[in-house]
Amino acid sequence: METSKSILINSLFFSLILLGFGHQTYSQAGMSNENSVAVNIIDGDLEWGDCPELIPNGCNVTIIHGDPSKPNADAVFKFQPGTDIPEHWHNSAERMILVQGEMTVSYEDEATKTLKAGYYAYGPSKKPHTAKCTGSEPCLLFVGFEKPVDAFAGKPE
Repeated sequence: METSKSILINSLFFSLILLGFGHQTYSQAGMSNENSVAVNIIDGDLEWGDCPELIPNGCNVTIIHGDPSKPNADAVFKFQPGTDIPEHWHNSAERMILVQGEMTVSYEDEATKTLKAGYYAYGPSKKPHTAKCTGSEPCLLFVGFEKPVDAFAGKPE
């Protein structure tokens, strides 16, 4: 009887140790090895590229965090005053902050919204929308994408 009790206690003790190591390993596996990011998107030395073809001219873009072919990439779009962004949609929802300028955004079946510097806007996935940089200065628009970055002209089928 004493041996059975001793085996049971040792088994419980060993199980608790394994659970502790398992939890520690799980916690460490959940930690990110990714570096933090802090950039000046107004006056910073950023590498700007051309926007997708659906925006013919007056637009540049830079990726400030992540890989645009993967989820959770952050981009900044620079639109020259008067730039029209034609109707388009994205597979991802968009979380936006207008950093500089003034812009109108029109989502299908919704009233047009005017964004000014400091405004936050949320754009649902697959919802067609248009936009225009309406002020006298360039518009800088931060966009956080949940899914890989994409843009399609027109409306989703």
